[in-house]
Amino acid sequence: MSDKIKIQVTKRTDFGKGASRQARRDGFIPAVVYGHGAEPVHLLMPAQETSLAVRNPNALLTVVSDGEEHMVLPKDIQRNPLKQTVDHLDLIEVRRGEKVIVDVTVHVEGEAAHGAAFNLEEATVPVEAEATHLPEFVTINIEGREVGDHVYGKDVQLPAGTTLQLEDDYVIATVSEPIVQDLGEEPEAEEGAEAETAEAEAPEGDAEKSED
Repeated sequence: MSDKIKIQVTKRTDFGKGASRQARRDGFIPAVVYGHGAEPVHLLMPAQETSLAVRNPNALLTVVSDGEEHMVLPKDIQRNPLKQTVDHLDLIEVRRGEKVIVDVTVHVEGEAAHGAAFNLEEATVPVEAEATHLPEFVTINIEGREVGDHVYGKDVQLPAGTTLQLEDDYVIATVSEPIVQDLGEEPEAEEGAEAETAEAEAPEGDAEKSED
């Protein structure tokens, strides 16, 4: 993933919750850029363009302000719990050739043996790669794996220049016997049915007494 997304931004001068809410109403996302020992840079980023860009959580962005360009990666994306819109971004500045550690999705290929159930224990894994060449995913292959098999860190297929930040024996996925749900009987329902039958068969006088 070497393509950079260039976004025009403005420096943020007003701070506080009220200013943040107003910025979002005006169509901007408050953001902070960290990195390389420099003072944090506070920005306002166009909401629609930025939200589309960070649908990939490892998107490489170039933010442009007053002619200055900073290459950044999302470090933390805060979303509105109800609307799921992006409320705030923490970005980390990176440089070409610099290596970073990010979490990427585990892509599964193949099918386990007949009668075996596949369980993905880790949907994402941490990898180290160059900031300008981050993989979108890594791959594991489960073709023909039998019950009791495990997929370990050493089995993960990595793009060139990418290193998995897990031990070789770390379990990524398992293959087990399918879980069969035992529905069993419903004794309470049967008891209820028996009670209704007994009441229906009871003499009328007994029924009247019970009503009293």
